[in-house]
Amino acid sequence: MPFDFKKEYKDFYLPRKTEDKKNLLDSIAKIHTTEMGAGRIRRNLGLDKTAPDSDPVEFCRQKILSPLCNIYRQGKNWYCEIEGIRITVNSYSYTIITAHKMQGRI
Repeated sequence: MPFDFKKEYKDFYLPRKTEDKKNLLDSIAKIHTTEMGAGRIRRNLGLDKTAPDSDPVEFCRQKILSPLCNIYRQGKNWYCEIEGIRITVNSYSYTIITAHKMQGRI
C-alpha cells in the first residue's frame, strides 16, 4: 500500500489555513492599494467616488473583517469572498490587487 502523505500529515496542513486567515486579520491595518488599484476596485464594484464611504480600501477592510467572509490563500495571494465579491490581496505586501463581482453569485 503506497504511503499517503496528505492523509498521514493532514493535521500538519489544516492549521495553516486558520493561521493564514489569522495573519491577514491581524494585519488588517497594513492593507492598502495603489491609486490605480483604487480606481480599478471602484470601477469593478461600482463604488460611487463621491459617496462619503467610497474609500475602496476601507470598503475592502470591512468586507474582510466580516465573520461571513471566506478567506483562503493560494500561492502568493489571499482571496476573500463575501456577498458575491472576491477581493485579491498580495500575501507579502498586503496590497489589494483587485476586487471583482463574482459571476453567478449573490
